Amino acid sequence: MPVFLSDEEQVRQALQQFQVYYTRRDPALVDEFFDRLMDDDLEVIGTNGIRPGDQEWYPTRETAREIFVGDWQSWGDLRLEISAARLRLHDQTAWLSAPATVQMTIPAEKNYADYLNFIRSYMEKENLTAEQKLLYILRGGNNTLFELRRGEDFTWPLRFTAVLVKQPAGWKFRQMQFSFPTIYFPDARILP
Repeated sequence: MPVFLSDEEQVRQALQQFQVYYTRRDPALVDEFFDRLMDDDLEVIGTNGIRPGDQEWYPTRETAREIFVGDWQSWGDLRLEISAARLRLHDQTAWLSAPATVQMTIPAEKNYADYLNFIRSYMEKENLTAEQKLLYILRGGNNTLFELRRGEDFTWPLRFTAVLVKQPAGWKFRQMQFSFPTIYFPDARILP
């Protein structure tokens, strides 16, 4: 006898499947991942998204593939707290929010070398004054030193929010956002 799941159970199951793909971290599965879970009108906003189409704000399904492949190849281990996810449903639409963490180990020597390489490329920017370059480099250098003195194992709290739509093939993600909470000034700022 077939088992019928409520809409809420189906949405939670879609979130669980999303986690399964993130745990497997296999870029060869991105087409399957998209076919199974992503709506044709998908939009994804990553932690570095500032404006549509810029950095990690992917306004289309085609461009969104980049964030998932990149995450699976080089980002930390995403762990959604599925049991703590809050769901809201109305007709054919579901909204969800879930706490999560991202864990990764960044060896200190690699981190130092990566930052020095960043400095080399940052120095080439022609549209900044020497003072602007120096301040930005010092800020990043201090942050790198501060964080690495705390250890090479990083666990960052994350918020995951999403909108899903019900289709004949099941619930599909239409919009999602990954965001880091902060108690400090945001890293991005618009200057007059």
